[in-house]
Amino acid sequence: MDKFTKDEWHRKQAVENFNKTWDLIEKKERTKEEDFEMIHTAHASRFHWGLAGTPLNYARGEWQISRVYYLLKMGDSALLHGEQSLDLCLQNNFGDFDLAFAYEAVARAYMVKGEEAKMEEYFSLASNSAENIAKKDGKEYFISELNSIKLRSKA
Repeated sequence: MDKFTKDEWHRKQAVENFNKTWDLIEKKERTKEEDFEMIHTAHASRFHWGLAGTPLNYARGEWQISRVYYLLKMGDSALLHGEQSLDLCLQNNFGDFDLAFAYEAVARAYMVKGEEAKMEEYFSLASNSAENIAKKDGKEYFISELNSIKLRSKA
């Protein structure tokens, strides 16, 4: 039997729940039960990171929770967690991929809420942040994700 320190156990739980959430995010069609599971696993991951992680883990966890609520068209919850991700990035001077995705999360939340002007504002901030993503493949992935906001808003 594996022996873990308390922090190791919490980190293991955080990673496993994050990955399970990601699998559910990527699933094309989810049942209502899977939607609830996705909410629970996203929050569980962030909870465990809060006990054994770093501010970067917190920011990424908040981003993931925001994405879950965006997918479920729960704009207020998506905005709450997207703004928390953004605040953590700004407070800790996280740039690159993380800052760009935090702006993207807030833009998505405003899209769900139907607030076009705010969505455009954060879309622009996200787009500008993309210029600071160091890795080319990371930048291309981010831009493809960001552009899905525009496509949906114009549909």
